[in-house]
Amino acid sequence: MRFDHAQLETLRVIVEEGTFDAAARRLHLTPSAVSQRVRALEAAAGQVLVRRTTPVGVTDAGEPVLRLARQLRLLDDEAAAELDSDGVVELAVVVNADSLATWFRPVLAAVAERGGTALRLHIEDQAYSDELLRRGEVLAAVTAEPQPVQGCVVEPLGSLRYRPAAAPDLIERYRRGKGVDRARMPVVVFNEKDHLQDAAIRANPPVIVHRIPSAADYYEAIRCGLGWGMLPEGQLKSGVAAGEVAPLPGSRHLDVPLFWQRWRLEGTALTALTEDVRRAARAGLGRATART
Repeated sequence: MRFDHAQLETLRVIVEEGTFDAAARRLHLTPSAVSQRVRALEAAAGQVLVRRTTPVGVTDAGEPVLRLARQLRLLDDEAAAELDSDGVVELAVVVNADSLATWFRPVLAAVAERGGTALRLHIEDQAYSDELLRRGEVLAAVTAEPQPVQGCVVEPLGSLRYRPAAAPDLIERYRRGKGVDRARMPVVVFNEKDHLQDAAIRANPPVIVHRIPSAADYYEAIRCGLGWGMLPEGQLKSGVAAGEVAPLPGSRHLDVPLFWQRWRLEGTALTALTEDVRRAARAGLGRATART
């Protein structure tokens, strides 16, 4: 089957904007025209592609069609950029908050220096980021999933090392012999998807669990003594040097392997971004190892 380019673009914009009305304003069409394009696209596919919810989403059948729409947009942007030095290529990428706060930052600097690329970053836990690839919402992901999503290629980046840490005063308050009383010591987690502390929490269920869904504020919460939490090693080192946090006595580190998944497309901007990610990973991540 062949899909109409304008209908595919309409699907992409609807998903990005979240509603038919917002998509109509962006496309300079009437809501009725947007609906007609979607119905025509669904007729061509022979299946329902769009979930009429708020915000709008795609069905399982709509995921590969949305992915195709984004791929065509990327190719269009690449061609336009080659023909026009002022052209801009938009790259939608998902990365976990801890990576963005640590080793991934040189990628942002490289993209800024090169110019001509507009990054649209999504923040998602590494254990769930491959879902955005599968739904066609992004073209590349930093993920914990080693198996490639259909239509993607995957390569190992290395491992992000975490260590349990807390404010020095909090550690002293709950110190017990060579360790700390984790059953009584409050814990800080990022959000409901954050399972880094699971093993310790299962062994010593805490009375108080705080949720702080922001990488910068998560560190601040630990620094202020709200509870202990898992910090990326780079962030921990700078905090230890400043006297703000310290590793929990008697604790062990946790290595989380990370992978780079991207669409199987050979575009200039995506290839350059992949090289940026590889360089940053070599400099900022350790070799992938088992959990210890």
